[in-house]
Formats: sequence, structure tokens, C-alpha cells
Amino acid sequence: MKTIRVDDRNTEQLKTHTILITATDKCLSNWGNVCPGASKCAWACKDWDTADKMYNWVNNRSDMKYVNINTSKWYPKASHVHIYVVNDSHPALK
Repeated sequence: MKTIRVDDRNTEQLKTHTILITATDKCLSNWGNVCPGASKCAWACKDWDTADKMYNWVNNRSDMKYVNINTSKWYPKASHVHIYVVNDSHPALK
């Protein structure tokens, strides 16, 4: 199984947005282009205050399970992995 990886961070954000809120997407796992396999996602945060808010936001979503905070290299065994960048305009930060 080959993993499809998408990381939305640019070169600078790879250095600044290092705290990842990780989760498994219940709806997209084992469906479509990721079948069979898990669809993992992460939200890259620049500081712990943002990470705490994002953790609560992701953990309260009904389509996410196995929500964690990760600060080390993250190489999940999954069919699809997408890392999003959390900007100051994200709804969880309002």
C-alpha cells in the first residue's frame, strides 16, 4: 500500500508549525481513493495555546477519532495523510 501524503506547510512553516493535532477521519477512511486503509489528518500549530484550542476543536468533531497532540516526527501507517496549516483566521481560534 502506497501512502498519499499532502503537507500544506511551506518551507518556513515546516520550522514554525511543529505541533500537530492528529486524528483519524472516520468518514473518509476505507472509502474512495484510500480504500482500503485509514485516512489520517493533522493540523499544524505554531504554539501551545493554538494547539490546545485546536485539540478541543478536533476532539469535538464527530467525524474524528484517536485525537492526539504530537510534537515528534509523525509517520502514520495510513493510505492517506493530510497536514493542514492552522492560521490565525481558523474558526477554532475565534
